[in-house]
Amino acid sequence: MASKINEEQLVELCRQGDNRARKELYEQYAGRMLTICLRYTADRDAAQDLLHDGFIKIFHSFEKFTWRGDGSLRAWMERVFVNEALQWLRKGDGLNRTVALDEVQDINEQPDEEDIEKIPHSVLLQFINELPMGYRTIFNLYTFENKSHKEIALLLGINEKSSSSQLFRAKSTLAKKVNEWLTINDR
Repeated sequence: MASKINEEQLVELCRQGDNRARKELYEQYAGRMLTICLRYTADRDAAQDLLHDGFIKIFHSFEKFTWRGDGSLRAWMERVFVNEALQWLRKGDGLNRTVALDEVQDINEQPDEEDIEKIPHSVLLQFINELPMGYRTIFNLYTFENKSHKEIALLLGINEKSSSSQLFRAKSTLAKKVNEWLTINDR
């Protein structure tokens, strides 16, 4: 496998148990999948564990994958990793840990997009990682996975109103952090 093979061939070789293909799959996608794991765990060690577990699941689940064109492998893998992260969160009871409503102040002044673009990407990710686990999970599912509140409620076993209110609280908390950062750093 000296030259890079296409996604469809890679899937077929992985399905057959070809270890070189598995290695190539890992090398191509590990960085992206680790980012997904970090987004949900906010802990590098836990994310590394999820990355390992997720790839084992992928390697043993190729019979469940259906090729639907370029990008379908990545989309399927991302779904597997998001589900692994959600399962990890449920086991640790992290989804039930939230901040009391009175601890989150309503932010009347939402930062505009131009101001947000001034903040380094790493700082924004840090702000998201500092959210309570329940808020962060709902924020990630809504913002990055494009899930509706109904879909989030089904995934997490909560009601839609809870998803909506936790997203509001996550956004309020993030707005407060962004405004504070801009006040300190935007002189």
